[in-house]
Amino acid sequence: MTVMTRPRETPRASPCPQDFRVVVRIDSWESTSVYPNGHFVRVLGRIGDLEGEIATILVENSISVVPFSEAQMCEMPVNTPGNPWKVSPEEERERQDLRETHLVFSIDPKGCEDVDDALSVRTLDNGHLELGVHIADVTHFVAPNSYIDIEARTRATTYYLADRRYDMLPSTLSADLCSLLGGVDRYAVSVMWELDKTYEIKKVWYGRTIIRSAYKLFYEAAQELLDGNFNIVDDIPEFRDLDEKTRQARLEELAWAIGKLTDIARHVRAKRDGCGALELEGVEVRVQLDEKKNIHDLIPKQPLEVHETVAECMILANHWVAKKIWESFPHQALLRQHPPPHQEFFSELRECAKAKGFFIDTRSNKTLADSLDNANDPNDPIVNRLLRSMATQAMSNALYFSTGSCAEEEFHHYGLALDKYTHFTSPIRRYSDIIVHRLLMAAISKDKKMEMKDNLFSNKDLEELCRHINNRNRAAQHSQKQSTELFQCMYFKDKDPENEERCISDGVIYSIRTNGVLLFIPRFGIKGAAYLKNKDGLVISCGPDGRSEWKPGSLQRFQNKITSTTTGGESVTFHLFDHVTVRISVQASRCHSDTIRLEIISNKPYMSPDTELFHQSSLLLKSDLVKEVTRSVEEAQLAQEVKVNVIQEDYQKYCQTKGRSLYMLLEEIRDLALLDVSNSYGM
Repeated sequence: MTVMTRPRETPRASPCPQDFRVVVRIDSWESTSVYPNGHFVRVLGRIGDLEGEIATILVENSISVVPFSEAQMCEMPVNTPGNPWKVSPEEERERQDLRETHLVFSIDPKGCEDVDDALSVRTLDNGHLELGVHIADVTHFVAPNSYIDIEARTRATTYYLADRRYDMLPSTLSADLCSLLGGVDRYAVSVMWELDKTYEIKKVWYGRTIIRSAYKLFYEAAQELLDGNFNIVDDIPEFRDLDEKTRQARLEELAWAIGKLTDIARHVRAKRDGCGALELEGVEVRVQLDEKKNIHDLIPKQPLEVHETVAECMILANHWVAKKIWESFPHQALLRQHPPPHQEFFSELRECAKAKGFFIDTRSNKTLADSLDNANDPNDPIVNRLLRSMATQAMSNALYFSTGSCAEEEFHHYGLALDKYTHFTSPIRRYSDIIVHRLLMAAISKDKKMEMKDNLFSNKDLEELCRHINNRNRAAQHSQKQSTELFQCMYFKDKDPENEERCISDGVIYSIRTNGVLLFIPRFGIKGAAYLKNKDGLVISCGPDGRSEWKPGSLQRFQNKITSTTTGGESVTFHLFDHVTVRISVQASRCHSDTIRLEIISNKPYMSPDTELFHQSSLLLKSDLVKEVTRSVEEAQLAQEVKVNVIQEDYQKYCQTKGRSLYMLLEEIRDLALLDVSNSYGM
């Protein structure tokens, strides 16, 4: 646990000075004492300093990721200019070679280097289409029970915080040999479907392949090609050195492939929608690395159709791999289940929607999805966003499980509307996917009546591993949330809430409580409580101009509104989905983390003097938020004549990647097939 040290009579003899966060271990607790006995372990950092607070978050979530050991790094393949890695003759004989026969390409954010998936589509001789999903073959380089495998199993996932990440695998694999970069040979595990002219699946093939991605596209360029705008060609490096005739031919070939993939994805999505697939509140975030393999940016998902195209292809691969490994190993396959939520959890969602005249039918995922699609207020798009957020909060957690531990009817994935689902498409950052890759390879060997190379987990051992991975996923989600809140607090802490423009923002009421309301601040993605009755018993009162003040009075709560009435007879009512003006400040604490404090200063919507700034995406503003916080921290450190060496040493020891600091909304993440981060509603 972490505590704050108190001043002592002899400060020089104490293990650390006042106002530092430290780790202590509780050794015993006598039944006759109100105080436990324990001992000091180590210093984490000064209270309020960025590195000290980040170290505290890691300790509180039991995240301990030291640099990879020499023994682990010795297992990594060599890939240097003097000794470049290349495909071995043995692998060429055993794998299906797609380098000359398939147009393979990836679609990712700009500058992304950890490319774990690629796609292909082509027309077969019989007129059918062949769709291919190609995933980095991590298990070729990570042998079962090797040093690096044991370390990856322990970590279970890559941990993403607001301004850094801690990798599950060394960058030699994650950003190089397992990254499906353009123009280089790579090992992959592929799933390829034969589709008829109506896009119905006729055959499926699984196996290890060798690929050479022809294009490393970014989302915006792929969308432009999908829309028929070929002017984007100058931004695609692979086209720059081609003559005009070759360029035009290849451009048309690529545009056809993207268009055909999108048509297939629309068909696949329509089938899932027909079964009740949910589109809930969330945002995809991908990590962008610079040339030194440091975090350069976290890229928010923009509303582009190519995002859905890639996502649907990954979901399709996960679904078919889930079916394959279950058919081969019905009692020891790793799948992902998402049980239906309890109906009582939807009560607040139904009541809130009713306040706006909408009916939300929660009897099934299909009726819920249709109801949410219809609950649109043309005058306020935030309403639908908040309703989907409430639906998200009502969901159960999606969890990994062993198929031998429950009945088949419990395998169903409620959110994706699929009978069987797993994670196969991100083995670089999820240990669950590594297990699934090994199961798939064993299933292929079993079909060929070959000896299985890997010793698979028994149901009991796999069940225990799933518990560990689920636990580590919760820790990753919680640490993401804590780091988000840390940067929010550090951003607002040094600002004057009375005079700073950015401390005043628009807020939307999304829940009514007995003594206040819950607010959502779209500009910063903040959720929190605003009290209508303070500690002195005074209630909020709003004059004709909307400005609020505290006066004696009482509150009366109704189902969809709350009324504040002063002893003088003045009354103000706040309804669900009302827009109000909110002041944002920080509630400081010496023993706990600081928290955001919200205060309603007007019952009228906030009108920003800079409308363009006000309507900017909160995700972009959050990126600016982290930059400003980090810049302030760096300036403060430069101003100090004495630095705490232990903080710097701990930073170098525990932080594996360091780069330009960034910020992104990491809460309420919809973890479908290829997402890098997830929250409580992780699919």
